[in-house]
Amino acid sequence: MSDGEIDVSAVWSTLSEPRMTPYLQSAENDRETALELYVWSARVAAAAFEVVGHLEVLLRNALDRCLRSHFREEQCGIPWFLLPTPGGEHVADAVAVVRERLRPLGQESRHQIVAGLSFGFWAGLIGPKYEDLWRECIHRAFPNSSGKRKQIAIAVERVRRFRNRLAHHDSTINVDIPFEYRQAIELASCIDADAAKWLERCGNVMAVYAQRPIKACDTVVVPAKQAWQVYQDCCAYLCQPGRAFRPVERIAFYLDREIKPEVPAVAHRRDNVEWSRDAASRLRDSTDRNDRKIAKVIDSTIDSWTGGRYQVFLLTAPGHPDHRRLKVPLPHNGTGRGSAFVQKQRYVSLHSLETASTTADV
Repeated sequence: MSDGEIDVSAVWSTLSEPRMTPYLQSAENDRETALELYVWSARVAAAAFEVVGHLEVLLRNALDRCLRSHFREEQCGIPWFLLPTPGGEHVADAVAVVRERLRPLGQESRHQIVAGLSFGFWAGLIGPKYEDLWRECIHRAFPNSSGKRKQIAIAVERVRRFRNRLAHHDSTINVDIPFEYRQAIELASCIDADAAKWLERCGNVMAVYAQRPIKACDTVVVPAKQAWQVYQDCCAYLCQPGRAFRPVERIAFYLDREIKPEVPAVAHRRDNVEWSRDAASRLRDSTDRNDRKIAKVIDSTIDSWTGGRYQVFLLTAPGHPDHRRLKVPLPHNGTGRGSAFVQKQRYVSLHSLETASTTADV
């Protein structure tokens, strides 16, 4: 073996089998490709962690400013976090731990204490037991938001969980990085629009994400002249019975010369379903959850879809943890007869949809 070559088996032996199993499965048991995927996962995690780290600083500084003003810190000369805070002992306990850690180092300054408080601490201040404090002052830390505490709390908690996953070096191969990244940017924009723009420009998350070495064709794009409305009405896709599909995880919709941004996951697939009110009635009385969902789809479409039989895909709705949403619709710029992006169905990767600007990039 030359100096430039790497013994994959030797490298593999230094990494635990449980840790590498997801990568190996995604790489169809090719260890060399699995290692490439492992490296990519670490790189995209590092890029995302940079953005989340900047956001954490924005968040704590915004909250600190509001609390400093609310408790009239400049006038009383006592940091707000050393005063009794409505909501319990959460603040006092957390501050005591940080001060105890900093004191032997001679770094027990106000700035160091604030910087030493965890993301979880700041997220906790937006929790339900601080509802009064939210109304009195904390809402001002998010001037561009709806003003609803619960909405901000959910957004902050989501970023916190994502941050912890990155910090613990968990695999990112099954994490919707573009979605989590957008959530972080949106939270930043609630604090300050210019800071959010800066945050978006200073990171390279999407550039690294685009370099993923394996891009599985896990999504089918379907023409959606009727299908898009059906999905919007009842989160389902209908087509003729017996129509063949490769194994896919998602469906994307092509209509009006663009791929729509919603990319739902397939929750259930069933072929040859009778489309009638009697069938809906029978399914509605079933103990099977999917039967009842299909009954609702029949009820919603029976007036516009003629009787007979159909193949049904039950799909996720926006907000479902498995649902994905592209940042923008993907326009199709092809022209001329037969230039539509998809005629019957077309298989692509979710990854390619998430990193594309137009259908030409898919």
